[in-house]
Amino acid sequence: MNKLLVILLLISTVAFGQTDLSATDAVIIALENNYQILIAGKQHEVSELNNRWSEAGLFPTVDLSVSQTNNLQDNTDNPFTFTPGLIVSQGITPSLNVNWNIFTGFAVKISKQRLEQLETQSANNAMTVIEITIQDVLKAYFTAQLQNERLDLFNSVLGLSRNRYEYYLIKEKYSTASSLELLQFKNQYLTDSTNYLMQKISFDNAIRNLRLLMNESDSIISSMDYKLTDRLSMDIQNMNFEEAETEMFSENTNLRAQFIGLELQKTATSLQKSFLYPTLSFQSGVQPSWSKIRNLDDASFTADPYTLTYYGNFNLRYTLFNNWKNKRAVEVSKIQEEIAVLNIESMKKTLSSTLRNLIELYEIRSQLLSISSENLTYAKQAFKLAEKRFNLGNMNSIDLATFQNTYETTMVQHYENLFNRLDTYLEIYKMTGKLRLNYSTN
Repeated sequence: MNKLLVILLLISTVAFGQTDLSATDAVIIALENNYQILIAGKQHEVSELNNRWSEAGLFPTVDLSVSQTNNLQDNTDNPFTFTPGLIVSQGITPSLNVNWNIFTGFAVKISKQRLEQLETQSANNAMTVIEITIQDVLKAYFTAQLQNERLDLFNSVLGLSRNRYEYYLIKEKYSTASSLELLQFKNQYLTDSTNYLMQKISFDNAIRNLRLLMNESDSIISSMDYKLTDRLSMDIQNMNFEEAETEMFSENTNLRAQFIGLELQKTATSLQKSFLYPTLSFQSGVQPSWSKIRNLDDASFTADPYTLTYYGNFNLRYTLFNNWKNKRAVEVSKIQEEIAVLNIESMKKTLSSTLRNLIELYEIRSQLLSISSENLTYAKQAFKLAEKRFNLGNMNSIDLATFQNTYETTMVQHYENLFNRLDTYLEIYKMTGKLRLNYSTN
């Protein structure tokens, strides 16, 4: 029993290298270290680099090429040639070519618009990952805080049980207490000890999950122990459905993704329409050529011709008939637009229904919290009065244990109600986009 006392005292009083950690600190650490956020950021960098007029095809392209030729012509048995014998010709021909699409049915402008939309989409995707990470970290943080406050409760109850047990152990030694009462307090002490140790495991697991989301390095994990500073009983404002719905329609990341998808589909329709127009392109360039011709049967026959060619060509192309393929592509793209609009309307209704349910749940959980808070006040007062009556000898140990267990159960339920209200609040905050906006301004 002495060993158990020492272990419990050490667990409850010793904490090395503790550092204060707020919920905001936990979120910032997670945002800096989360791999999915880093990947989303890199993907956004790619979309930013691609969002250029040159990528859309506005500017001409310039190519430089060099070709080298070697030919052997055998005219030995050719009576109709002016150069009988074996003729070797070698040449080198560099070429500088310019290609420019002057008009492509507005496809360049449409492509640039699409690249801008893709950049917006990648930014929204990154914000979605950030928003999910923030919510996960906050839930993990307050789950750990819930387990921590429950641990403090069990530690407090354990201290009371330990003091009573030690006190009655001394009383029995001097034969002033009954064995039944001593056994009762010993049993209560062992039960509270078990509850405390099991709760310590739950708290350690919750902290471990939080640190996993924060993605800390192994050196930090092994050298730092956190003290959570934000309590479950923080002030939370009331929710209004109409205001929350308005904010949700303008800031919800999933809904914004649907609107971006609709804009992309409209751009795709415009791109399909561009194929109905004629295209005009221009090609120009310069091509010098150096050659050397030799007759292997006549050493005196050699020639070194040189030519220089310039060209500038216009190419007008118009598809007269391709089985109405382009027209069908436009019609299909318009139908896809209608589908995107229907998806947006469906999502808005689903989000509104979910938001209304969450706000109603938040109100119910707020009421439950108010009831549990009042119930906790009465349970605490009843437990204190029971202790006084027990100390005066007007109550037995079994009845005192009942009041203690009632107080403990009421306190645990109160912590659960605090966490449930906060959890619902975070869900609503995420749906309305406030969760992202709050941390983007920090």
